[in-house]
Amino acid sequence: MGSVVQNDKNGAQGTRPGRARRTRAARAGLPAVVGLLALAALASGCASGPAAAPPAAGQQAPEAPPARALHGYAAKLRAEYTARAAAAKRWGLKKVPLAPPAPPAEKPEITTREGFEVADHEELGLPPVFTTVPTKDKVVFLTIDDGAEKDPEFLRMMSDLKIPYTAFLSDYLAKEDYGYFKDMRGRGVSLNNHTLTHPYLPGLSYSRQKREICGMQDVIEKQYGERPALFRPPFGNYNRDTLKVAKSCGVKYVPLWSEEVFVDKWDYREWDRDLHPGDIVLTHFRGRDEWKGTMPDMIRRFMAMVTEKGYAVARLEDYL
Repeated sequence: MGSVVQNDKNGAQGTRPGRARRTRAARAGLPAVVGLLALAALASGCASGPAAAPPAAGQQAPEAPPARALHGYAAKLRAEYTARAAAAKRWGLKKVPLAPPAPPAEKPEITTREGFEVADHEELGLPPVFTTVPTKDKVVFLTIDDGAEKDPEFLRMMSDLKIPYTAFLSDYLAKEDYGYFKDMRGRGVSLNNHTLTHPYLPGLSYSRQKREICGMQDVIEKQYGERPALFRPPFGNYNRDTLKVAKSCGVKYVPLWSEEVFVDKWDYREWDRDLHPGDIVLTHFRGRDEWKGTMPDMIRRFMAMVTEKGYAVARLEDYL
């Protein structure tokens, strides 16, 4: 039975050419607030110009609740930007993170990336395996694997900056402190399946894969009250049995990644070594034991790249 194997020393797959570039969406941020304030001024009659004759009786314009609403919305955006700017300064970010757009009203169709299929993938209705989300929104998605490092400063930083991310947990690491991840979940983070013991799944029998994947579904449901819909195979390696097992215990999606960020570097899957709208970015729960820095240091590097290139960080589950 064929396997889809992604091998380098960090678990990332090598470069795969041929993905078309996507149209870039407009940057969000303070300039949008300025535009809205200008529109509000016009709508409320604050713009200067020659005096106009009063309308005839019965033709007077209504009072301007739309203008007041626009003013209120602009004020809200300005306050949110001010809060982001203050948080960025506190955490040592050189630029203010961009705000993501509202979640799409119509979710994009998620399909398996070409070359990542297994035999009878569509016929069996197996979960799609993908490295990016089809969207024109200029957003990327941050995902964090395993659960080895449990840094409370990281939790505070991500909550303060309001940066969304998705966690994929392995029980042999998470069980050291289930409470840490309960706190994370309480902050709005989705906790998902990365197996019980992080094995090379294609080397296991169907029954052993079932124990690893469905067993982790059971752990997360017991500890956090909900069975995950997302599963990431360790090292990004899987075969047909992997996806059949995942489907059997409630998995809907198998997101992999397009880039991986470390505290001191980026790794890329694509030939152009660049970010693209909808890319999924991988990192790990790591600290000074394995990195030359902390998780907050890694986030500073991640956000510097993302913001410099005009991207916002969005929540993956909002697009699924």
